[in-house]
Amino acid sequence: MNNKIFTSEHFSILKHLLRWTCIIIPIAIAIGSMVALFLWLLNLAIHFRFHHTYILYLLPVAGVLIYFIYKFIGASAEKGNNLIIDEIHVPGGGVPKRMAPIVLITTIITHLFGGSAGREGTAVQIGGSIAQMFGQWFKLNKADMRIVLISGIAAGFGAVFGTPLTGAIFAMEVLTIGRIQYNALLPCLIASIIGDVTVAAWGVHHTAYHIDIFATAPHWFSAYLSFDFILLFKIIIASVAFGLASYLFAWMVHGIKAFFVKRIPTPWLIPILGGLIIIGLTAIIGKPDYLSLGVDAEHAGAVTIPSAFHAGGADTWSWLWKTIYTTVTLATGFKGGEVTPLFYIGATLGNTLSVLMDAPVGLFAALGFIAVFAGATNTPLACTIMGVELFGGQYILFFAVACFTAYFFSGHSGIYSAQRIGIPKISGTRFSDSATLSEAGARRQSYIRKKMEKYGLSKAQKND
Repeated sequence: MNNKIFTSEHFSILKHLLRWTCIIIPIAIAIGSMVALFLWLLNLAIHFRFHHTYILYLLPVAGVLIYFIYKFIGASAEKGNNLIIDEIHVPGGGVPKRMAPIVLITTIITHLFGGSAGREGTAVQIGGSIAQMFGQWFKLNKADMRIVLISGIAAGFGAVFGTPLTGAIFAMEVLTIGRIQYNALLPCLIASIIGDVTVAAWGVHHTAYHIDIFATAPHWFSAYLSFDFILLFKIIIASVAFGLASYLFAWMVHGIKAFFVKRIPTPWLIPILGGLIIIGLTAIIGKPDYLSLGVDAEHAGAVTIPSAFHAGGADTWSWLWKTIYTTVTLATGFKGGEVTPLFYIGATLGNTLSVLMDAPVGLFAALGFIAVFAGATNTPLACTIMGVELFGGQYILFFAVACFTAYFFSGHSGIYSAQRIGIPKISGTRFSDSATLSEAGARRQSYIRKKMEKYGLSKAQKND
């Protein structure tokens, strides 16, 4: 009897595996192909601007164009990644098919004219849109459609960064803080791997990063520990800073957007102002290092993500400038992802902290690279795995410490306002079962407002 149950159970597992493999493969190939096209066009756009620097002055015009594209064609897709997350949690109108081509085109426009943005958000939206389309073709039920959408996120993420395992874990971890959707593990893993392989098959390559080997000073306790305790202590301190940088980024994106929406009644003027701010900042700084992705060097000595892995490869405040550039770009209506700018912010902040703490530059740049991302997206496990996929497994302990510390110190904030809070980061903190980061932010503002009124710091109190 037990043998029969055992055989029946594993037959069901095999059936489940084959079914989802057949469903996911065509979806992941389609997503990987479109992401490959996106990366190819993105590279062309960025290097075109390198050779035609005057095009930056048309950034406000590009912003208006993006605004009207979404107003007349893609209004239902305006919420971007948050729409996909909401659709997974509470199925409604679905993810529109037009989301994929619209976000691809508008992201290319943003980078072509010098906007500071990333590419992950675009790839995830491409993945969600294509996954929804295939799910409708296959006539899947709501439960299966939910898994397909999560797999679409995995395929898009794994394809755009060349990190298939990270893509799978990220898709399951990003939906709800403190909970991972393990029922989607197999489809997500298949989707992420196939998406990555498809991009490679199209001849699109990813940036390779490297941590230089460094020597560690022996201590009296070295015989009892497999790691450098002093270095670990420095990493914990740095990771607190990484978490606070994550919080600052999320706060600025949401805050700047809310400020402009409240102060400027004519919506299409907002991207014009955003474009003018970026142009003005570039004129003040005198170099274009903080425009676009920040991966390829526009000129000799430019601050880029790869340069941050070497001594002297970043200025002291490069991380803050990139934070300002990107938050202004995204908050004023330009399109693209947040993740690559977060990589830039983390790597350059790590470079700066390594000098202050007399620590290995390459290691601290790598830790900042993944930890700021972990804090801003609340995905410490995925980011730890990303560290292994990008930099190797030698420093996995340091990767984990950095990511989980940054995750904790970023608080209940993040770049995805639709992200749910499953298990609060601090025990005793209470949220409703379906609370979002947006609601947590409103609650935090209400608390601050009450404290200000209590101590006579608010405008209302002063007027009295």
